[in-house]
Amino acid sequence: MTDSGRDGLFSGLFDRGAVGTGDAAWLQAMLDAEAGLARALERAGLAAAGAGAAVTAAAAASQFDAAELGRQAVLTGNPVPALVRALSARVPPDAREAVHRGATSQDIIDTAAMLIANRVLRAVTGDLRAAADRAAELAEQHADTVMAGRTLLQQAVPVTFGLVAAGWMISIDEARAELDNVRATGLAVQFGGAAGTLASLGSAGLAVTTLFAEEVGLPEPVLPWHTDRQRILRLAAALARACTAAGKTARDVTLLAQTEIGEVAESAGDPGRGGSSAMPQKRNPVTSVVILGCARRAPGLLATLAAASEHELQRAAGAWHAEWEPLSDLLRLTGSAASWSAELLAGLRADPARMRANLDAAGGLPLAEHLAAVLAPHLGRLAAHDLVRDAAAGAVRDGLSLPAAMLADPAASGKLAAAGLTRADLEAAVEPTAYLGTSAVLVRRALTAHRAGAAERSTSE
Repeated sequence: MTDSGRDGLFSGLFDRGAVGTGDAAWLQAMLDAEAGLARALERAGLAAAGAGAAVTAAAAASQFDAAELGRQAVLTGNPVPALVRALSARVPPDAREAVHRGATSQDIIDTAAMLIANRVLRAVTGDLRAAADRAAELAEQHADTVMAGRTLLQQAVPVTFGLVAAGWMISIDEARAELDNVRATGLAVQFGGAAGTLASLGSAGLAVTTLFAEEVGLPEPVLPWHTDRQRILRLAAALARACTAAGKTARDVTLLAQTEIGEVAESAGDPGRGGSSAMPQKRNPVTSVVILGCARRAPGLLATLAAASEHELQRAAGAWHAEWEPLSDLLRLTGSAASWSAELLAGLRADPARMRANLDAAGGLPLAEHLAAVLAPHLGRLAAHDLVRDAAAGAVRDGLSLPAAMLADPAASGKLAAAGLTRADLEAAVEPTAYLGTSAVLVRRALTAHRAGAAERSTSE
């Protein structure tokens, strides 16, 4: 049996993560939950010796028909009852009492969801770590590479490409740290029985819960959380945050890779990567495009899970069912976005010469703020602002550089001469490298934080 969707038409784009979240993954996770419960029951003395091993040996997804389980699910509203019958049929008679004892369907599906999330998060954080490490390399390499800052998609004051890459890095690092935190503290086994009381196990209920958590490798919660969906919502929010970090990087790359800008380029990668069905010359930033395709679906999935998070009384009528597919999709898309992001940054190429040329083409206009600051001590702050504003309008109108436009205005040039300011002074004021503020310091600070985080992880692992 293959994982649903892994070989589909769009799977190469949106199901790229290292861990599957389709039918096979869910089925195996549910079987892992049942097997872990059987082993816990045996350890608690509530099942025959060897029952846990027998159930575990039978709990291989490849031996079950997911499609048939799905057809049977229409009778009960979920696939667990059919799975329990199928699993029981595959174990020796003396081990059957260990299958699903004390559990309800939600215990198995919720625990399966946590197991899948744990596996996906491990892979996602690894990919995000690789992406952030590469962003760190770009930040360090280009700490002094000047480029146009852009606000509202228009050139603003200059920045450095190193600072841009450092911004990507910190965003990815913080999203990864939140996923690590969720994985460490937000996941938990689910075991409460019919209404969260574990009544069918009598006084052994809590002991079995503890052993069940140990067997499946998940933390034990204080209480069963059948209708407290904060864990799901916290997980979903962290996944959406990771998609946002990946999407920010990808969006910047698509903008900077535009033909008219050309300041960065994706790696050519495989032959034909970036091609068009109609235009042979195209080199589309397809890696970034696919990341954005993943990331833009995350907010809607998060909203669905948030809307489904209010569960009534001891078991929800429909809200629980509404979680399964959106959570699967969000895990899948986050895994894909993270994997693509690692590839995007690994092959990203910057063009410092093009960055400087694009900045110079603006004729000093992005440095208007700096020029006004230079003139202020001589002319007064407001007068300097107005003088530069009028010169900027003339520069745009007449196709001149900002210093040339200022000198071409007799009134302005007279004020400059009276203040003892020369063309060389104006040209120096619009030199981009003279107006980078704390860019270099910020890059160093970001790199220090990144390295400290890496060292902390290395110590704790």
